[in-house]
Amino acid sequence: MAAAEARPRAAGDEPRVAGVVDRNIAALVRRRQEQKVSSGLEDQVADAITRFAGSMKFVYLHLLVYGGWIVVNLGWVPGVRAFDPTFVVLAMVASVEAIFISTFVMISQNRMAAIADQRADLDLQISLLGEHEITKLVTLVAEIAKRMDIPAAEDPELDELSKNVSPERVLDRIERPSDEEG
Repeated sequence: MAAAEARPRAAGDEPRVAGVVDRNIAALVRRRQEQKVSSGLEDQVADAITRFAGSMKFVYLHLLVYGGWIVVNLGWVPGVRAFDPTFVVLAMVASVEAIFISTFVMISQNRMAAIADQRADLDLQISLLGEHEITKLVTLVAEIAKRMDIPAAEDPELDELSKNVSPERVLDRIERPSDEEG
């Protein structure tokens, strides 16, 4: 049996991901798709512009356009007359472009922050539910241990662990860590 455990797994031998994990992943993917579909046209446009502005295609396009602008206006292209010899128009175009791109990026970031807040709230709710369930299990197991006269049932930590944690108390302690609890 030890030889069978030591052998490497073949590609098809990997253990299957638990059904609940598959279900949760599918639910998260479905929710992201729903959010994407339900977002307004303005958000979709802002996201598309932000994605493009953050790509190498954007960089290459700017190298081509701005580089060409500079080369032409320095007089390096024979037969082509400079149309912005002081580069004032180039500076204005770049400034206006920067204003709009930064605005689109902020719109996308605000929407992503709102989604992150929703996920953080979900995470907190699941953590609080898990803490409550664990507290109930500790209480139940401690009671069983007492009835069976198991010495570990007298562990003083069990009393503390069997109390529900108040999220407000935890937040208060985080905000005022030096305060002594009474």
